[in-house]
Amino acid sequence: MLNQKKWLLRGADRLLPLIRRVPFVLQRVALQQALNRCLAEPLKDGEFDLLRGRWLCLRIPDLDLTWYLTRSLYGLQIAEKAKADVTIRGNWREFLLLASRQEDPDTLFFRRRLVIEGDTELGLTLKNLIDSLDPEVLPVWLWRNLERAGKGLATG
Repeated sequence: MLNQKKWLLRGADRLLPLIRRVPFVLQRVALQQALNRCLAEPLKDGEFDLLRGRWLCLRIPDLDLTWYLTRSLYGLQIAEKAKADVTIRGNWREFLLLASRQEDPDTLFFRRRLVIEGDTELGLTLKNLIDSLDPEVLPVWLWRNLERAGKGLATG
């Protein structure tokens, strides 16, 4: 089982960087639709309203990917470039551990595996918001796969 996990992680290390070759317009459409569907309830409840008129930059250096997110009338919007109020930076494995809840977010930030730059108050509020979201807001198949991948990473 351990060899299978290592094989999958190596495969992800090789395949995920290919995302940067996908035209940004396709990245934007896919991400916006996925985020707005998966986070429909928290968006409806106004939990992401703190991003209205403000920009979050997500930077994943090992994949050479950067996305800017804001909250608009239509949900979360993604841009290729914007003036970021806050940046959260980390490698894809750290974001997977965060999303799958396999590692405490405070630990990831304390150990500087994830870094907040800019408006740290906004960044910490967003971190706490994301950490407080119930995994049940995600489709069951997505949460199971995220959890499985995160556990594989945490134990590998």
